[in-house]
Amino acid sequence: MLTNACNEVAQRLTEAKRWWLFLDYDGTLADFAPTPEHIEPDPDVISLLTYLAQQPFLRVAVISGRRLSHVQALLPVPGILLAGTYGVELQTPRGELIHRLVYQAIRPALDMIKPRWERLIAGRAGFFLEDKGWSLALHARFADELEAKETLTKGRSLALEAAPLDEFRLMGGHKFLEVSPRLAHKGRTVEYILRHYAWPNSLPLYLGDDDKDEEAFEVVKTQGGLAVVITQQPRSTRADCRLETPQEARAWLRSLPALRPHKQEV
Repeated sequence: MLTNACNEVAQRLTEAKRWWLFLDYDGTLADFAPTPEHIEPDPDVISLLTYLAQQPFLRVAVISGRRLSHVQALLPVPGILLAGTYGVELQTPRGELIHRLVYQAIRPALDMIKPRWERLIAGRAGFFLEDKGWSLALHARFADELEAKETLTKGRSLALEAAPLDEFRLMGGHKFLEVSPRLAHKGRTVEYILRHYAWPNSLPLYLGDDDKDEEAFEVVKTQGGLAVVITQQPRSTRADCRLETPQEARAWLRSLPALRPHKQEV
């Protein structure tokens, strides 16, 4: 049902003067990497975003859970906004770097958690601890299902002992756990971008695939915008329509400028 609704989303886009396009990366624009540290730019994604960034009626922002240095390496595209660690660190379309928090205020709690998590997963197959600087993530994608559940539950308890919840948040997922500043929130990042880089009469459109993106969907829709979820299996979502794979999402995005009535002003 949601898949067919993407035609209706496209129709609404043709009625808008301009679009603020927000995109997740992994699972949305590109397939998931083998490991969190795997950085291999996809020429098709780079070509697509370069094309979209050249459209005068479009502004493009990529908001990723990856650290900003990864996003920069994956997307060497001029003129777009890049947000790493869910928006804690930004690169503006002009190339300026913005840190929305003081790193020295965040790091002490993470430095307490890191060795505890390292001991927790030592000798366990299929686990990986990713240090993003601004956050720590435990990946258990290749671990046994039961062991992953038990280990991540213990990891959550260890994190709660060191990270006060008024300053940090714990984000879960399938075989995944991350402790990050509360500002590491895609919805809040969308709010920040729309406020600091306001573009009158623009329609926000967000494409994403997971629960962190759902937080952004909620914000975009309160702003009168549209949301597209990328998932093969139908699930509960705030999105207006569904595309099944990153390949399908890229094809859909590439087709959008053709819907643009050229007679409209930007």
